Amino acid sequence: MNNQLSNTINNLSESQTLAMSRLSRELIAEGKDVISLSIGEPDFDTPDFIKEAAKKAIDENFTHYTPVPGYPELRTAISNKFKRDNNLDYAIDQIVVSTGAKHSLANISISLLNPNNEVILPAPYWVSYHEIIKLAGAKPVSLPTTIEQDFKVSVAQIEAAITDKTRMIWFSTPCNPSGSVYTKDELHKIALLIKDYPNIIIVSDEIYEHINFMGKHESIAQFDFIKDQVITVNGVSKGFAMTGWRIGYIGAPKWIADACTKMQGQFTSGTSSISQKAAQAALEADPSVTYEMREAFEKRRELVLNLMKEIPGLKLNSPKGAFYVFPDISSYFGKTDGETTINNATELTMFLLNKGLVALVTGEAFGDPNCIRFSYATSEDILIESIKRIKNTLALLH
Repeated sequence: MNNQLSNTINNLSESQTLAMSRLSRELIAEGKDVISLSIGEPDFDTPDFIKEAAKKAIDENFTHYTPVPGYPELRTAISNKFKRDNNLDYAIDQIVVSTGAKHSLANISISLLNPNNEVILPAPYWVSYHEIIKLAGAKPVSLPTTIEQDFKVSVAQIEAAITDKTRMIWFSTPCNPSGSVYTKDELHKIALLIKDYPNIIIVSDEIYEHINFMGKHESIAQFDFIKDQVITVNGVSKGFAMTGWRIGYIGAPKWIADACTKMQGQFTSGTSSISQKAAQAALEADPSVTYEMREAFEKRRELVLNLMKEIPGLKLNSPKGAFYVFPDISSYFGKTDGETTINNATELTMFLLNKGLVALVTGEAFGDPNCIRFSYATSEDILIESIKRIKNTLALLH
């Protein structure tokens, strides 16, 4: 048998977050006491009222094929949510529900990008952006930022990166992996720039909207002069602790929503009927149902930052959202414990995994080779123990 794979799959990199999770499981299976902080998943359970809605949907036989872009009732709930929470007007025919926000991004990429198009990615960026863009044959263009910038790209950087091949700019706010949050003023300045380039589309990933420690979340589509160039991506995974339900959605100009529906119709059809009914309950609820989890994450953030400040050589910002810290660990490059010399962030994460039994993700996966991603979506006791292990393991390097 010819076991030759396609060029597409051969050119696709494995998700580094999932790869580190796999390595963690393998070590745990060997009896090692590994703490895994590599996956971005709330450690909370889905709220009971959402689970009850799912049970009711089963009892009422919502078990058949669903409309490709989602049940009209769910899209109505999303439309109302956009207006209530974000002051955005999206009709239900401008909304497409998919099997997670990652699926939404894949629909966007395949529907709108052509080979040789360029997509600007302010770095650090979510690990899968880069590979999803490559799948369409387009070229990701990374724009590096620094911890001194709070990992937020400047308008001047964006403008300098625009070419006649630029088709899109993708970014998340709050950001995975840095936790940075763009203010209304910062988004307005980006919008003013992009409006002068009517062929460029902004993909605004707002999946961490409800885990925002700054107060009101701001969407770039709120500015009317740019709205027709914006695709707003969101979902219920993070804010409602519904990762396994797999529900994401977009609000977009109708021609884009229609294209994504066409693509989805050939790849997956409509997403799970039961998950859609659960998501409808989540989005129809008052947003205050998300506050308890947000407050817990904010408390953990303070714990983690205070403990990490005691580790020599780490540079930290104070993330304003999501549930990650993204320390600059480049001061450890070139150091050794006598057996292993650390040359980059990937080698440092493997050193921490093998010697410290803590699984983190290299910043290289997110477009920043000087950092590592630490998820604090776990209990305070585990966070305290994991940072103790990191501190003790890094102390072996000289």
